[in-house]
Amino acid sequence: MNTTTNNTSHNEVKPYNSGASKKNEVEDMFDNIAPKYDLLNHVLSMKVDTLWRKTLVKMLKTEMPNSVLDVATGTGDLAIAIQKGTDAEITGYDLSQQMLNVGVDKIKKLNLDGKIKMIKGDAEHMPFENDQFDAVTAAFGVRNFENLEKGLSEMRRVVKPNKSVYILEFSKVEGILGPLYMFYFKNILPLIGRLVSKDNRAYTYLPDSVNAFPYGEKMKNILLSVGFKEVKMKKLSLGIATIYKATK
Repeated sequence: MNTTTNNTSHNEVKPYNSGASKKNEVEDMFDNIAPKYDLLNHVLSMKVDTLWRKTLVKMLKTEMPNSVLDVATGTGDLAIAIQKGTDAEITGYDLSQQMLNVGVDKIKKLNLDGKIKMIKGDAEHMPFENDQFDAVTAAFGVRNFENLEKGLSEMRRVVKPNKSVYILEFSKVEGILGPLYMFYFKNILPLIGRLVSKDNRAYTYLPDSVNAFPYGEKMKNILLSVGFKEVKMKKLSLGIATIYKATK
């Protein structure tokens, strides 16, 4: 399965190009920007990311899950939104301890620490049983996997049969607004990111990784290739992001 766009494989795009693995660089990057991550997310997306998460939770609620695994949970925004929307037991799972630390503080302030637990680990080697969760989710995380197919296969492994994995990920605006959005994404967004986070590379990596990442039909075909039996797509905000619902 060809997972490339613009002649660049998504897993060749790394935050720092230091010679370390993508996995190690991604962990370092998120550890570095963790204190400013939530602020930047909301500023750069003008809080539209909150609406996108609400859309995912609305889709997920129809399945009435009791247990949900949120992969690449970061600071826990999606985990918190899912818990509030479904009252399910949530497991947040992420590679970056610093991001998890921010998330744990937020969860405690909301008195949700009995409902959401946060675990550090690698999405491509998860410590969970086969068929363990009623649903698996990921928001803006699968793009950072070192091996996309391996990470998606793990997500499929741990969700119950006939249940679904929900992936919210950046895609691309097509049509007349495409060039305008790409200008913002490649020029304005990294500038704001650098000023706020003091990490020169982190917010250059974001547009680079989105540009190289398979989306739409290509992403759907990859999900089918790792064994999901059905994949539905929902475009958000003219295609800036897409929710993929992949059923096992």
